[in-house]
Amino acid sequence: MKMLINVPETVVADALRGMAAAHPELTVDVENRVIVRGDAPVAGKVGLVSGGGSGHEPLHGGFVGPGMLSAACPGEVFTSPVPDQMVRAAAAVDSGAGVLFIVKNYTGDVLNFDMAAELAEEEGIQIAKVLVNDDVAVTDSLFTAGRRGTGATLFVEKLAGAAAEEGAPLDRVEAIARQVNESSRTFGVALSAVTTPAKGTPTFDLPDGELELGIGIHGEPGRERRAMMTSREIADFAVDAVLEDLRPKGPVLALVNGMGATPLLELYGFNAEVQRVLAERNVTVARTLVGNYVTSLDMAGCSVTLCQVDGELLRLYDAPVETVGLRWGR
Repeated sequence: MKMLINVPETVVADALRGMAAAHPELTVDVENRVIVRGDAPVAGKVGLVSGGGSGHEPLHGGFVGPGMLSAACPGEVFTSPVPDQMVRAAAAVDSGAGVLFIVKNYTGDVLNFDMAAELAEEEGIQIAKVLVNDDVAVTDSLFTAGRRGTGATLFVEKLAGAAAEEGAPLDRVEAIARQVNESSRTFGVALSAVTTPAKGTPTFDLPDGELELGIGIHGEPGRERRAMMTSREIADFAVDAVLEDLRPKGPVLALVNGMGATPLLELYGFNAEVQRVLAERNVTVARTLVGNYVTSLDMAGCSVTLCQVDGELLRLYDAPVETVGLRWGR
């Protein structure tokens, strides 16, 4: 496989150096691998910290900035960051109002954020934690006990981030993050396997002419493998899988997310099919976001995330945000 890298061992550090050069509004600690919004800590504001293995960009470092995360901790590719990173991040953004850890449900992330919370609290930082577990494809996977954390992470970080930006206290920011997670479901589809820099070859075998329904963002197996389907057929399967579990009783936010190697031309075409299915199922779409946001390196494929919203959550979604990966209203 051809990759635009130097050597696999420096991929993350090289990317962080490049991010620092491109975005001076961020404070990027390359050595300790922490990305912090440049004005942190903000007086009286709850800090939001998330993180996970690299390879899912712009998640999470691309979502650091006003209206979203206060800091992010990138691990090695598909590998959890370590507790020291999380404690550094919490200390960098804590203004005395407390810090919320937003954790995707992967075993390494959960264990390390739990340990980091204990260490940060020993340093006098008030910590709350929210677990994101929105994937409906499988109950347990190679990396999790329980459902995986996937596309809903964007909605959790955006809406909780907006609440924190407005000055909401820690318990309120935590409650919003939990509400968003509980109101969100995701289903993903892979058209090709993912290749990590360290391995240099696809991490699983997906023959030509086949796709994987319910794939995870690390290439974990899904529900089943089928012969290649049309965009229309994939949308029917994926949206119905989400609706069967979510059963929304009000309007939804819709995220049509690319896995990294799917062109926008295809994603917008797929979104047309997603919108068709939702209309046929009498689901009102309040807002739609299309693009590569929660990715898996070079995997071709997509995921669909729906989040049921009320007036307050929709207002928080529309609130201004200014990050590398998401920005509007400022």
